[in-house]
Amino acid sequence: MFDLFKNRPKDVKEIRNALLHFIKEQLQKTEGGEGSNITGLYLFINCKDEEKHLYEAAVFYDTSDKFKNEEVQKIADDYAIALPTSWIMEISFNQQVPPEAIKSKNIDAALLISTFKNPILHKEATAYINVLNGEAEKERYMISSSRGKINIGRGASVQTADGFFRKNTIAFTDSDSNENNRAVSRQHAHIEWDPVIGSFFLFADEGGIPPNNKIKVREVSGSPVKLMTTEIGHRLQEGDQVILGESVVLEFTFSAE
Repeated sequence: MFDLFKNRPKDVKEIRNALLHFIKEQLQKTEGGEGSNITGLYLFINCKDEEKHLYEAAVFYDTSDKFKNEEVQKIADDYAIALPTSWIMEISFNQQVPPEAIKSKNIDAALLISTFKNPILHKEATAYINVLNGEAEKERYMISSSRGKINIGRGASVQTADGFFRKNTIAFTDSDSNENNRAVSRQHAHIEWDPVIGSFFLFADEGGIPPNNKIKVREVSGSPVKLMTTEIGHRLQEGDQVILGESVVLEFTFSAE
């Protein structure tokens, strides 16, 4: 655990206030109070197991981005810290804290701020894609940040309109016997790792946007997202479910279980 003062916060409100005060201090120090270069905030919480529910409630852990949008963004607005519209925030529990992270002196938290000048380059990251509905070559795929573009589509090797062949890493069986697979395009989507933001992103390919087949994402919070263009990706988060076509469903997770 981190070194703490004796008068540590004891309830949800006190913990939230302490976290926000800590984040405010660090934001004001970064770039001399200028936040336009900030790409992301990474909050590490290393509390005791019996206090975890208090910290989870303090950061609205079950409500996607509420702590970021309603609490941290308000601090930035109140103190004229001009965060870019694309900034992200990730909250991790009981993980090893990077040595460069700044540790709070009076609460079980540490903060790492990524900027365009000093990006956090995650050299290795691993996640998993579970096939919840539909017939693919595997029921689970491990994806890695070092692997490059991870194509998703029907058929393991398909010839595109320009004559070249595309290799689908996450490949659904190319058979008419499975009705769920029929709406999966041969060039449906792909996943890429963004080293600056430090996240996996899902992009639609030509076969996965209107008027062809579609891609929908449902976040853990319940918010639906539709991918309508090949240019803008969706940052994948723990528990996201991705619907390809009509009924093929994938799940994104960092858990190996």
